[in-house]
Amino acid sequence: MQTAQSDLWHGTTILTVRKGGKVVIGGDGQVSIGQTIVKANAKKVRRLGKGSGGLGDVIGGFAGATADAFTLFERLEGKLEQYPGQLTRAAVELAKDWRTDRYLRRLEAMMIVADASVSLVLTGTGDVLEPEAGVMGIGSGGNYALAAARALMDSAHDAESIVRRSLDIAADICVYTNRNVTIETLNAG
Repeated sequence: MQTAQSDLWHGTTILTVRKGGKVVIGGDGQVSIGQTIVKANAKKVRRLGKGSGGLGDVIGGFAGATADAFTLFERLEGKLEQYPGQLTRAAVELAKDWRTDRYLRRLEAMMIVADASVSLVLTGTGDVLEPEAGVMGIGSGGNYALAAARALMDSAHDAESIVRRSLDIAADICVYTNRNVTIETLNAG
């Protein structure tokens, strides 16, 4: 059964917020196949590779097919080893491979990755985008979480509080998003 292009990334919510010297990526834990929840506590956010500070100084989250995302995370970690401390360059090199490699271009996922200085969204179409105002959401509930986070950016809430509250709001709206949240935080430059 072939998945329709419009259905590729509807199974999760990933959000990043950069505020107050911190960058936070959070995501829900629901894995769905069609209208069925097959897992409620998946970890779609994790520490990655080696940047300038060593193992785990890059964080990432994915929306889309789990096996595809893990393949992409492994490839990104390889690029980070090749270009230590250069997340943007590693992401651009991954995006080139993802778009042009016969095997990789079939992968159905999107990623948000961040280090101390930059947050990026990576897609299979070769996009490497830096979010405006330090906030970006992907996945089926991504736009709901993004809108909530933008509304909270001027508040006294810190980055982690904004991510948690925004994911909670997304879970109120998106049936493919739950409240089993994983959060990773880095000190930002």
